[in-house]
Amino acid sequence: MIPIIVISVALIAAYSGYFLRKHIAGKKLRSAEAEAEHILEAANKEVLDKRREAELEAKDLLHRMRQDFDQETRERKQEISNLEKRLTQKEENIDRRLDLLEKKEKEIDSRNDNIKKQEESLKARDSQLHSLVAEEKERLQKISSLSAEEAKQILLGRLNEELNNEKAAIIRRQEEEIRSIADKKSREILSLAIQRCSAEHTVESTVSVVTLPNDEMKGRVIGREGRNIRALEMATGVDVIIDDTPEAVTLSGFDAVRREIARLSLEKLISDGRIHPGRIEEIVEKTKKEMEEKIREEGERAAFESGVNGLHPEIIKLLGRLKYRTSYGQNALQHSKEVSFLLGIMSSELGLDFKLGRRIGLLHDIGKAVDHQVEGTHAKLGADLAKKYNESPEVVGAIESHHEEVAPQSLYAVLAVAADAVSAARPGARRETLETYIKRLDKLESIANLFKGVEKSFAIQAGREIRVIVQPDKINDSDAVVMARDIRKKIEEGMEYPGQIKVTVIREMRAIEYAK
Repeated sequence: MIPIIVISVALIAAYSGYFLRKHIAGKKLRSAEAEAEHILEAANKEVLDKRREAELEAKDLLHRMRQDFDQETRERKQEISNLEKRLTQKEENIDRRLDLLEKKEKEIDSRNDNIKKQEESLKARDSQLHSLVAEEKERLQKISSLSAEEAKQILLGRLNEELNNEKAAIIRRQEEEIRSIADKKSREILSLAIQRCSAEHTVESTVSVVTLPNDEMKGRVIGREGRNIRALEMATGVDVIIDDTPEAVTLSGFDAVRREIARLSLEKLISDGRIHPGRIEEIVEKTKKEMEEKIREEGERAAFESGVNGLHPEIIKLLGRLKYRTSYGQNALQHSKEVSFLLGIMSSELGLDFKLGRRIGLLHDIGKAVDHQVEGTHAKLGADLAKKYNESPEVVGAIESHHEEVAPQSLYAVLAVAADAVSAARPGARRETLETYIKRLDKLESIANLFKGVEKSFAIQAGREIRVIVQPDKINDSDAVVMARDIRKKIEEGMEYPGQIKVTVIREMRAIEYAK
């Protein structure tokens, strides 16, 4: 029974379990189906939402694209409209210009027609005028008794007078402008250079005097029948003058080197006491050699005092010879050193190389050492010597143009002209003989008197100024200005003189009446 019960219970349990599992499985199936339906509904809902969103986005994008397209279309239409307006304006402008051109062409054509007509009428009038002018000329010549050439000369004279007035006005205006700018600066530089330059004013002559210890020595110098004097003159090339002056012998000669050799030789002969032709020749030869050495030492001393280095030995010798060369009584070497100092100071004040300025000043008259031996002006000879001994182009150019025979090519050359004039024009720096002085004054006055309208002329201030008094009824103010320049040019061309000469033309009109 138990097995049957067990089997029954097992069958009941299996059946119950089967139904229970079926019930549970159905319940799960239903819940799964409900959940699946819920999921499907959610998915469908989500799909619908996504579709709605996609549709909204698509609509929004389409709307924006449509707006952009409309905006771009409007802009394009506006550009096309603007271009159409511009083209229309250009077409209108072109049309207007074409109209203007047509009008101008018509005007030009009408003007050309008028010009042709006027030319034809002018030709006709010219022929009439020529005939009338010829008739008037004949009438005027008959009335005035003047030929055409004479009338032409009168007209040219009037024209020349007008041109002189204009030239005088231009000259006066330019001189005032130049003076206003240059006077102050040049005066400052020159005054500073003169103040800082302290140089001797040596004046030499053409004679030297040798003092004798007694009158008995004078006879020994003369020698038997004057043979000693003749020997000394032959050996030295100077004139020995023995006059009534007690205890003195005069040596005369234009060559200062020879005169110095003669003086030194004579002093040695007097101190030695043996004076005869053989001894004279021996002493003179010895003195000449000593003189060469002395000349070299003088050149070196001048270069050292001027602060100029690197000069060629031959230039040094030529500088030394300038000690025995004079110009209007002024020692050439002292003058060269003074010009060197002046030119150095002026160059320094203007910001130039003062060493180069000093070199130019020292060498500017080097040609005077050989101008009595070689043909040519001392400026040209000096430039040739400087070029020969490898001086710089600035030095050569300044030497060549320091007397303005050649136009100055550098500022140093202009300063050399000024420094040379300052040194030569110092009071007492130069001396002239009375005969030369009087001839220069006469020459000045005669040059001024050559000009028409001059009443009187006076050379004053030792020939450094010429005052010309003109006839006021023949010379007007403008002519006086032109005359002053013409006289200045004539003096520069026809005279040689130290420094400068001032030309003053005076025109004065006086009206005098007497009350009785």
